[in-house]
Amino acid sequence: MAEEVWVGTWRPHRPRGPIMALYSSPGPKYLIPPTTGFVKHTPTKLRAPAYSFRGAPMLLAENCSPGPRYSVNPKILRTGKDLGPAYSILGRYRTKTIMTPGPGDYFPEKSTKYVFDSAPSHSISARTKTFRVDSTPGPAAYMLPVVMGPHTVGKASQPSFSIKGRSKLGSFSDDLHKTPGPAAYRQTDVQVTKFKAPQYTMAARVEPPGDKTLKPGPGAHSPEKVTVTKPCAPVVTFGVKHSDYMTPLVVDVE
Repeated sequence: MAEEVWVGTWRPHRPRGPIMALYSSPGPKYLIPPTTGFVKHTPTKLRAPAYSFRGAPMLLAENCSPGPRYSVNPKILRTGKDLGPAYSILGRYRTKTIMTPGPGDYFPEKSTKYVFDSAPSHSISARTKTFRVDSTPGPAAYMLPVVMGPHTVGKASQPSFSIKGRSKLGSFSDDLHKTPGPAAYRQTDVQVTKFKAPQYTMAARVEPPGDKTLKPGPGAHSPEKVTVTKPCAPVVTFGVKHSDYMTPLVVDVE
């Protein structure tokens, strides 16, 4: 009965090659960014502010805080300690001075002029040592300014005149031979005050630029030895006279 279902000679069989219908496509995997919401909103549209509702916070554990187990000293306030005067019993302090002066070391009879009023008293003593090295100038070290003449200081001086000797310049005893002559003066160039004339100079012959290296002459070349364009250099030989009836050797050189 199963063979009557199929029409013709076709029967179900394994495909000979891959068929695209047997493979699934990704489907609507690529989505357009949404225009609603706050997360992954499309950048081409305006996004309104969004607000979220948070849940109730988690209850803290019972043993998360130490509790009132810190014993704070009641005498300590925010301004410091609140204590009254307290005393303590300590040993005697040790002083560095071991030998102290006794009653015989003091002279109360010499303290009369310091305790009671007394008249001034003076004593004659030797010159102090500091006076010996004192280098202050004496009265003779100073010189008072002059009060006469044109160089007075702090006073107005009258005009003063001096008598000077005769000048030798232009006098009858002047040596005129020492005066400069006409040749001692330099003639001023006319071109300094006038228009300057054209000037020419004679210089050496100017050689044109060129290559000064030695060049080979015609005798330095050997064209008969050239083998670049020919198979060999030309060679001349002496032989017998060939017959006119002999076939010549033809070599095809390309």
